[in-house]
Amino acid sequence: MAFDGIITAAAARELKNTLVLGKIEKVYQPEPDELVFHIHTRNGNHRLYASAASDHARIHLITDNPPNPPSPLAFCMLLRKHLQGGRITDIAQKDSERIIEMTLETVDELGFSVNKKLIFEIMGKHSNIILVDLTTGRIMDSIKRVSIDVNRARQLLPGKLYQYPPAQDKIPFWTLTRQQAEGLNQDPKTLLSAIGGISPAAARFLADSSNPFEALEEIRQALKAGALTPRVFLKEDNSPGDFHVLPLEAYCETLTFKTVSEMLDYYFVHKQSSNRIRQKASDLEKILSAALDKLYLKRQRLGEDLVKAENSDKYRLYGELLTANIHAVTPGADKVTVINYYDGSQLTIPLDPKYAPAKNAQRYFKKYGKAKTALKEKKIQMEETDQDILYLESASAFLENAETVDEVDAIREELTESGFLRRRKVSGVKKKGKAKPFQYTTGDGFRVLAGHNNKENDLLTFKMAGSKDYWFHTKDIPGSHVILFTEGKELTETAIFDAAAAAAYHSKGRASENVPVDYTQVRYVKKPAGAKPGMVIFTHNRTVYVTPKVPESTESPSQ
Repeated sequence: MAFDGIITAAAARELKNTLVLGKIEKVYQPEPDELVFHIHTRNGNHRLYASAASDHARIHLITDNPPNPPSPLAFCMLLRKHLQGGRITDIAQKDSERIIEMTLETVDELGFSVNKKLIFEIMGKHSNIILVDLTTGRIMDSIKRVSIDVNRARQLLPGKLYQYPPAQDKIPFWTLTRQQAEGLNQDPKTLLSAIGGISPAAARFLADSSNPFEALEEIRQALKAGALTPRVFLKEDNSPGDFHVLPLEAYCETLTFKTVSEMLDYYFVHKQSSNRIRQKASDLEKILSAALDKLYLKRQRLGEDLVKAENSDKYRLYGELLTANIHAVTPGADKVTVINYYDGSQLTIPLDPKYAPAKNAQRYFKKYGKAKTALKEKKIQMEETDQDILYLESASAFLENAETVDEVDAIREELTESGFLRRRKVSGVKKKGKAKPFQYTTGDGFRVLAGHNNKENDLLTFKMAGSKDYWFHTKDIPGSHVILFTEGKELTETAIFDAAAAAAYHSKGRASENVPVDYTQVRYVKKPAGAKPGMVIFTHNRTVYVTPKVPESTESPSQ
């Protein structure tokens, strides 16, 4: 990712031309390290997005409106107090660094005009957003506080004087002269170590030119004129590989954009590692994976214990034969050979020399009794473990197919209610949204609904569906409950295969072909007492094999 000084300069120029003299009307903080500003200008309203996340820090304009938490965070409240209603007087890059400064004119509690500066430091894991009082030069607060325990050289805490990050021993690309450039070797490593504000990709671009200084001078003039073309460079699988305003030759496929904001928005939305949905789902995926690994190991050990318990009949036999042949046992012996009166064969029984023959017999009977009790308990534990595995595998499948942040949050809430996750401590009360299953219409007009998660599956099957409607689910594969509503009509083959294809699509078998799907009337689907969400038993079912897809006649997704 090449968010270097050149990109920062292009972004600062674009934001300055669009937002200067604009008024900040609203401030939101969708995530702990993200901010969204609603800004009113003479040319219309704009949304400015800024992130201080270590892996996708950036600042640009957006068109979408990210969902907000039920209660604003402390930094958001501070910005609302000091910046809401303020006017942007300037936006500029700091030297050649990855720092953009937004100067604002606001009014304090006494009605006096005061100046504040919001500083966006786009520097990887050290990224931050800091509010500074220009009168005193002191930090009012930052989106990520940095104490002396974290950084001895530079603390970012309320009340401290703001200091810029330590300057590197490089020549800023804005001020590099021809004489300085002529003293540099024309190779990427030398240029990168000598010129400040350029990325490795930009260093390679300059090194490949016939004259690095002339190429850099052209870049500087184009930045001032806003004449550079924002680009996203694609990998072989068409996923974003990099972005820049320079034509990098390392990639074959290129997408061009009118603005830097459009380029950044496209790159980060489509980049898997920075996708908000995957970010929110990643910790859940780790938790589910760890929980499943523990359950798989538990099932393996239970299976081993069951095998041992099932082979416990020999202990009963040893006890019976010892009791019958007590006179033949020599005190202190470590074994005895007796006749097995069940089949007439000879059998050698191990003994503990410390105990009398009768005591040895009692120990074998006790061992047999424990094994029988264990067999019963282990079978119960095995059934519970299998149910937990099925449930978590279904939750994992839903998480893998999640397409919105709301779906991920619903799965998290479901796992919390089921006891697999601890409830997070959040301020405010989060409103529970209504269930909004996927909605489709089959080729011949039947309505079909599919659940987003296990709780929604239960709601669909046992609350929304009628007894004569049809229930679909992939055979032995985690996935959604799909309900085909007959509404008094006779079931058709087209409806069956369309609903079955939708069930296969909303399952872990989405990428497969010829996926088996069971279907039956809803009246034959039951929920066992105490079963976890989405877990059911069913009878009178039939099975069809389909390729996963949703019906072409699709209503608007309900998310």
